[in-house]
Amino acid sequence: MSNNLQVEAGGMLTVALAEVEGQLNEVIKEVRRLRTKVRFLEEENKRLRTVIVSAEQGDGGHSQLLQLYNEGFHICPPHFARVRGGEGCLFCESFLEKKGLKPNG
Repeated sequence: MSNNLQVEAGGMLTVALAEVEGQLNEVIKEVRRLRTKVRFLEEENKRLRTVIVSAEQGDGGHSQLLQLYNEGFHICPPHFARVRGGEGCLFCESFLEKKGLKPNG
């Protein structure tokens, strides 16, 4: 192999290596982002499980469901424990009214 070909091949390898390093850095950033999100979701899951367990003891959990709804979560079956985003939900409110409870706001 001539000297020019060796230099050219080395340059191509350097470029390819730089591209791989860039992609690897992007993957590492995504893994960090996902780890943070997983930690948040695990903490939220633990909190919601605590609410559900305490709801199962006592008045059938209706007051805990009201508290959960007032904290901004759905209590209706199709969207249970999802964030409502500050908006009301007719299904949730209908359930609470049937139980004689009134949500805040």
